[in-house]
Amino acid sequence: MSDYLALYRSYLTTEKRMSANTVSSYMRDLSQYDEWLKQKKTDLKRAKNVLLQEYVKRLEQLGKSPATMSRFLASSKSFYAYMFSKGYIKTNPTAALKAKKVQRKYPEILTNKEVELFLEQPKCVDEKGFRDHAMLELLYATGIRVSELIALDVNDLNLPAGFIVCRSKGKERSIPLYPGAIKALQDYVQHIRERIVTNDEEKALFVNMNGERMTRQGFWKIIKYYQEKADIKKDITPHMLRHSFAAHLLENGADLRSIQEMLGHADISSTQIYTHVDNDQLRTAAAANPLGEFSPDDKTAKKISDP
Repeated sequence: MSDYLALYRSYLTTEKRMSANTVSSYMRDLSQYDEWLKQKKTDLKRAKNVLLQEYVKRLEQLGKSPATMSRFLASSKSFYAYMFSKGYIKTNPTAALKAKKVQRKYPEILTNKEVELFLEQPKCVDEKGFRDHAMLELLYATGIRVSELIALDVNDLNLPAGFIVCRSKGKERSIPLYPGAIKALQDYVQHIRERIVTNDEEKALFVNMNGERMTRQGFWKIIKYYQEKADIKKDITPHMLRHSFAAHLLENGADLRSIQEMLGHADISSTQIYTHVDNDQLRTAAAANPLGEFSPDDKTAKKISDP
């Protein structure tokens, strides 16, 4: 990795506070471009607009999707804007670059029956079953990101009050829980977790069977295992559960601002995408949504039409 890429990575992480996934995607795009530039006997600092244009055409010829190309343009524009702002380059080679318009892909959600089928797969007969049941219930109950789920510590739970505290990108938010999720977490924390954890100083809420903090890869394997067990044909991901959480809340009358707060979206435009999910799909999915168990005075139960 070039020195400039290392500096840029630090900038994205510490100053821009971008998510680990976004940073990883940007760095992968730029590293691939950097390797291509080396074949052209140049580097990221000296590359001109004509080479950027040539590289974009190469991506097209390789059959890359419009979304992939759009992401490369976003990462390169961000990188060269950083380079220009720091005085490392005198002109910005991306100034005239324009991204092709990419058709917005609306999120796929699970129907209510699929959610119920999926959540009932972990059997509470052993430590793994109790842990997995609590993880899946919490993920759907809150819509948090998988990175936020595995970063939770025991002290982030307030089960008597019925909420969790989630920290992400230097901010924190409190998210209410429905009774089913509270019960699953109580069973796990009070009776199961201590059987798995071997180090008394371990703070992680969710741990693997070796007693160490759950990893993203480990949780993905859990998701795929129960998808296969439930024989659900959709490609379930943690983010699909997040989408389903938001869409079901919206269909049940929660206002966009409340959903934005719970999801931790910086911009409400990211939340508004759920208003475009097919109404028939939403009606089917939310027919018996367990999030309806929220009390009427909870802020998530406010109607969209409320002032």
